[in-house]
Amino acid sequence: MQHFSAVSPQRLDTFLVSAIGCTRTHAQRLVRAECVAVNGQTVRKPSHVLCADDAITVEPFDDDRHDRIALEPIDLQLPILYEDDACIVINKPAGIAVHPAPTTKGEPTVLHGIAFLYVERALPFAAHAALVHRLDKETTGCLLVAKTPDAHHELQQQFQSRTVRKTYLALVAGAPDPASAVIDAPVGRKLTDRTKMSVFRTSVSREARTVYRTRQACNGCALLECDLHTGRTHQIRVHLSSIDHPIIGDIAYGSPQSRALAESLAIVSLCLHAWHLTFVSPANGAEHTTEAPVPPAFVAALQRTGCSIPSAKTE
Repeated sequence: MQHFSAVSPQRLDTFLVSAIGCTRTHAQRLVRAECVAVNGQTVRKPSHVLCADDAITVEPFDDDRHDRIALEPIDLQLPILYEDDACIVINKPAGIAVHPAPTTKGEPTVLHGIAFLYVERALPFAAHAALVHRLDKETTGCLLVAKTPDAHHELQQQFQSRTVRKTYLALVAGAPDPASAVIDAPVGRKLTDRTKMSVFRTSVSREARTVYRTRQACNGCALLECDLHTGRTHQIRVHLSSIDHPIIGDIAYGSPQSRALAESLAIVSLCLHAWHLTFVSPANGAEHTTEAPVPPAFVAALQRTGCSIPSAKTE
């Protein structure tokens, strides 16, 4: 059984997606299968609205009706940036989805590689208790994985209370003015295309906050350092696009300018990298910062623009 605490009002299924790292469909099945209780009472509606400080417990499905992802462990040679008794931080490569979904069409995902790491370490694998957060398919960098259900719960609590610090590098079209700013704009799914997100304020959009700092501007581009204070789907990509400085290589949220730059510079990958991740390890209670090296494709893009390769985080 897993135990969680809500930190703000939100739908139960939405909370579960974040808390246990599953799809919304999985979350709704858990609720309808009477595997979820709020303040000790079984809840059967995925749309149930939680209140701050509600206590949520999640029971696993039994063998006849569970939909935990049955994954074949695959050795994807995932680079390990940090490991202790409670967690692993991997350096996620570009072009691979974090977990299976209809769009992955049976292709290996990061979760298949994580299953292999569990087997290597003789750990029992449960997909719902491994991933602590997610990165987009084309985004590279730090991805935190729990090694035990207790560690998963503790790390999830850190994400929910926003004590985890996440810093990204983004190469964008144009030079933002001001050079440093806070983008505080709610994000929700586009009504006309449910696969994309957009900045708008309605009852279903969710608060989102990104702080960016320009490290360098050169040749029609700028290298930004971005801190995420929330972790909404596509947040950095949507926020930077909303201020007319989309990330170069972003097909979904790009502009004619960013597409032209990508073509002229022969950049074919998304220039977004999860660079630094700071969290408290459940293994020893110590704060730990992991840095993911800037990947070769991003380095090549920087070299083509004339921007310097970052060596240290700005303060």
